[in-house]
Amino acid sequence: MATQSIHSAPGRVAAPAIPLGDIVPWAVFGGLIALILLYFVSTEQGAFSLFKGMYVHEFVHDGRHLLGFPCH
Repeated sequence: MATQSIHSAPGRVAAPAIPLGDIVPWAVFGGLIALILLYFVSTEQGAFSLFKGMYVHEFVHDGRHLLGFPCH
């Protein structure tokens, strides 16, 4: 029986490069989602309301104060 060496020389594993063209659509999508969430947390009430009632306002009320947006 021949024995094999378990220890091998340490090598570097290179991370694959992601082309910029693959990142841009996801970055735009993420930015759009962030802007929509920011709208609902910051201005969804009063004159700029998309939905009637205070349902959205009450849902994001604590997050609104956490981020420093006044609402009272």
